Amino acid sequence: MTPPEFSYPVTVPEASQGRSVKLDVDAELRAGIAKRLDLVALDRFIVTAEVRAIAGGIEAKGAIEADVVQSCAATDLPISATLNETFDLRFLRDIAAAGGEEEEVEISSADCDVLPLEGERIDLGEAAVQTLSLALDPFPRHPDADRILAEKGVLSEEQAGPFAALAKLRGKPSA
Repeated sequence: MTPPEFSYPVTVPEASQGRSVKLDVDAELRAGIAKRLDLVALDRFIVTAEVRAIAGGIEAKGAIEADVVQSCAATDLPISATLNETFDLRFLRDIAAAGGEEEEVEISSADCDVLPLEGERIDLGEAAVQTLSLALDPFPRHPDADRILAEKGVLSEEQAGPFAALAKLRGKPSA
């Protein structure tokens, strides 16, 4: 398995004392993260967090700030965005043992940010990259995309759909 581009381990003993973290990720690491997340660029990536021990593991609360450039899904034009995303993660021991493999388990939205604690440490850097990944627009679209596509002769959904073909038939004499 390839190690993450941006790793920042925090151990249980460090978390037991409580720890404030502020990380301003350098250009080389940002380039690796951008490649992994299929970004044109990651111009700024800052992670701030409060990490502390909790019963059964570690809690990390904080935020990421990022300036990203994505490619438009329709035109491939660059789209810049500034992201500010908070996170509240709990890394707990033995969470996989809560139910059997055959058993269906319902989880609440609060449970979605619970991750397994493997060993005696977490990787706050990787957690921050995953938070960034989830904050990205999955289908970024440039504001000029419709105009650019129309100039190239690409039909819009309304023009290409089945009702557009029916609308063209309206008013034509039947054979």
